[in-house]
Amino acid sequence: MFPLGTFVCSLAILQVVIAKQPNILFILADDFGRNDVGCHVSEIHTPVLDSLAATGIKLNNYYIQPICTPSRSQLMSGRYQIHTGLQHAIIWAPQPNGLPLSMPTLADCLKKQGYSTHIIGKWHLGFYKEVYTPIHRGFDSFYGYLTGAEDYFTHFRNARVAFNKTVKEMSGLDFRHNMEVVRNQNGSYSAHVFADRAIKLVRQHALYNIDQPLFLYLPFQSVHAPLQVPKHYEKKYSFIKNLPRRTYADNGGQVRKGGNNWPLRGWKAQLWEGGIRGVGFIHSKLLKNSGTTYNGLVHISDWFPTLVHMAGGRTDHLHLDGYDLWSAISESQPSPRKELLHNIDPLHGQKGEGKWVPPPRHRYNESWINLEKDETNKNLWLFNIRKDPFEKRDVSSEYPDIVNHLLDRLSYYNSTAVPAYYPPFDPEADPALHGGVWGPWRD
Repeated sequence: MFPLGTFVCSLAILQVVIAKQPNILFILADDFGRNDVGCHVSEIHTPVLDSLAATGIKLNNYYIQPICTPSRSQLMSGRYQIHTGLQHAIIWAPQPNGLPLSMPTLADCLKKQGYSTHIIGKWHLGFYKEVYTPIHRGFDSFYGYLTGAEDYFTHFRNARVAFNKTVKEMSGLDFRHNMEVVRNQNGSYSAHVFADRAIKLVRQHALYNIDQPLFLYLPFQSVHAPLQVPKHYEKKYSFIKNLPRRTYADNGGQVRKGGNNWPLRGWKAQLWEGGIRGVGFIHSKLLKNSGTTYNGLVHISDWFPTLVHMAGGRTDHLHLDGYDLWSAISESQPSPRKELLHNIDPLHGQKGEGKWVPPPRHRYNESWINLEKDETNKNLWLFNIRKDPFEKRDVSSEYPDIVNHLLDRLSYYNSTAVPAYYPPFDPEADPALHGGVWGPWRD
């Protein structure tokens, strides 16, 4: 549940407030499924989101990445993950990895345009050295956590880490204000803590800094695992007998953790539509066509150039993969984006199980549907997403020319890729060696 609103692995909410330069509030939520928002006729009630979406512009063809770090890396860099080296999996807590320092972030570019820049919530773009943390990546302030998942109340991150043939338990507090460890929020629910902090920051900005434009990036912990909510939230959904779904009802949705993407195929961590087709909308007084749905192609990497250009900056020299879509979206024009690359992972290229999962309304409902048969050796599919958004009918044998064209495009993108960087876990990351907290462990 979000007191202010929500993003999917994902739900993205962009709220822009008119000023000399627009104030920008970008709200992000992991693992928000296609079937997890009220305006998509879900049993989950999201009246604030529904109202904002109804009076803004809904993004009907909005694509993200199927897991956490890749989505965040493309938002912050404006680049496909094949161009950042982060094309495999995520950045794990004890892994010495991060968004390359050679790449300016969205916050860096907005700061150059005079913005006050802040992040409240989840970072998950590396922290093994301090220079990889938010306050060194363009943000004036950071209030939140550095890793990928933790307890919503204690703010501790536990990890079982394999080193050679041994498994080591690592556990530590992961909550910081800039680089200072926050120790006084034990027992406080993260959604409330982050929302209160955001409200306070916006009010202070309006009182003392109104002439400077504001960029607030608000990546909530919700609805990522572990599923935890205050009891009074859960009681609202007592009619949902499936416990994970009831608790979730607060990346594509993680169907094993209460999320749902029905009727799309697949789920979090997969390249089927259920893992990559996100929920997003824009709400702003700057919009000329509020109350509409935009059907043009939009990708998470497009926010970088779109927001920087709105702020008066330029990104031409950065050679981004994202497109400036503000004019197209706000004026109902065709999208300049004609294609997008979901990923090329040279270390692990499987597409996922490819099943359809109905909403888990009942206590033990796990009725997954698999329409495809004998797919063991299959590695190529072609779907007409406009006519068949649920990916039920493979038409690759009917359109060999399209298949060959797309394979040529894939080959081109692969020729531009940098090597995937996925270093081994480092035992020196153990919070037990650093005062019981997760944080930078190398100079």
